[in-house]
Amino acid sequence: MSEPSVLELGPRDLLVVAGLPGAGKTTMLRHAAAGLSVLDSDQVRERLGAVVPAAVPYRWYRPLVHAWHRLRIVGRALGEDGPIVVHEPSTRASTRALLALVGVVSGRSVRLLFLDVPAEIALAGQRSRGRVVRARSFARHVRRVGKWREELLAGEVPVGWRSVRVVDRVGAGRMRLVAKVSRWESVP
Repeated sequence: MSEPSVLELGPRDLLVVAGLPGAGKTTMLRHAAAGLSVLDSDQVRERLGAVVPAAVPYRWYRPLVHAWHRLRIVGRALGEDGPIVVHEPSTRASTRALLALVGVVSGRSVRLLFLDVPAEIALAGQRSRGRVVRARSFARHVRRVGKWREELLAGEVPVGWRSVRVVDRVGAGRMRLVAKVSRWESVP
């Protein structure tokens, strides 16, 4: 196996791990982000799912999950020290603009780690986890990511963002996210 690819996060970094649903963001973060603060909408979904009656379909409370997830991002960005990692597909331009705004308001550098995975592989990833995004919703994600993906592959950094890194699934499997330790924080 090849060496891990390390991405160092500064104390005021907000790293957004983006890509199509099923691209492997959750799997990558489970292995790559040990010890870091990770915000994932699935955390909210699980909390709400524990109190919402089983007869209520997820699609009915999905907007609440996404709103709560975004509020958590803003709250942590404003009120927490250290780097923050956000799991967010970010296929909508409005979501990316909101994240850039959060960076400005909180004084954080917003960075992007984009998992570049073809739609058919992302769909297979959804099937393997046992939770498939509705076909129309997934098609919207694929359509929205098209032009943005081309810009990212061309090395363009979105307005308001500090950096972009694009990895495929193999690269995501080798990724390690670490908090940068200053020489003042280290103990002799």
